Amino acid sequence: MALPVETAPNVAKMTRAQKLAALLVILGPDSAAQVLRDLDEHQVTAVTAAMAALPPLSPETQAGVLAEFSDLAVQVTTAVRGGIEFAQNSLEKALGASRAAEFLDRVAPGRTNKSSMQQLAEKEPRQIFTALRGEQPQAVALAVSFLEPKKASDVLNLFEPDVREQIVERLATLGPTPTEVVETLGRIAVQRIGVSHTRTFNQTGGVHITATFLNAMQRDASRAVLDSLNNRNPELTAAIRNKMFTFDDLVRLDTAALQKILREVDSRNLAVALKSASDTVKAKLLSGLSKRAAEALNEEISFLGKIKPKEIEAAQLGVIAVVRRLESEGQIELSEDSPENA
Repeated sequence: MALPVETAPNVAKMTRAQKLAALLVILGPDSAAQVLRDLDEHQVTAVTAAMAALPPLSPETQAGVLAEFSDLAVQVTTAVRGGIEFAQNSLEKALGASRAAEFLDRVAPGRTNKSSMQQLAEKEPRQIFTALRGEQPQAVALAVSFLEPKKASDVLNLFEPDVREQIVERLATLGPTPTEVVETLGRIAVQRIGVSHTRTFNQTGGVHITATFLNAMQRDASRAVLDSLNNRNPELTAAIRNKMFTFDDLVRLDTAALQKILREVDSRNLAVALKSASDTVKAKLLSGLSKRAAEALNEEISFLGKIKPKEIEAAQLGVIAVVRRLESEGQIELSEDSPENA
């Protein structure tokens, strides 16, 4: 069921849980997951519920939330050592250099000078690869050394194997490099990407981003949060669960799990659910049936007339409901990567 669209909340009227939820939305999934892991179960449940219920956050609301948290951060840091430099160092340790620079730039514009290499590090892996692919392996290695491990891995994977090997070799033997060399390389790379690809300030809350955050948490922790939230708001919990595991995710399951699921699904509903499914999903589900049953299902799909998208979605959600029930009963396990698809 679609959740109602609300207007952006007034920061002054927001609860502490809503403010923290809004801050986590602004910081993004990686940093939010780290914060959530440090909270107790009651706090995580409250913040998760607030996050899922957040309407789109206007730039004004986001600025207000950031300003309130930045004021608190400055008060704490100045009481101990004082100064924006200490706040920046603390944020870099907690969030990484790129996110720390981004956060301080939002709440204290003009106080920090973001280097060209920091700007490059904020780009998407494909953009970074495009900007660096014409450079020598030594230069690419230098730029990659400024990226977070996951992003660096994603960028390296885009290069041809022989080039990637050269870059890794240079990276392993990389020594101290003059700042002006680093800045020149970063500036050239950023200019190649252009300014039109910078991230806009328009992140929102809602069930989709909440599902993303919960997926980033440990499975036991996310399950505990959802179970607790379900006691108070089953409809919202169902909406989050549906975003965490979609009909297309069925391709991740092994044959044994699929067979258990298909035994619980009516053939008519399964035919409707597969009406607009991709060939990959259709082939995966048919593989869980006997040859005769698969042929019968294909025939039933072919005889279906025009089906409304809402009917197809409802049938697919019915299959997902079976998946969730079997998981809760311990009959199947929803692993992130099925051995058959690794």
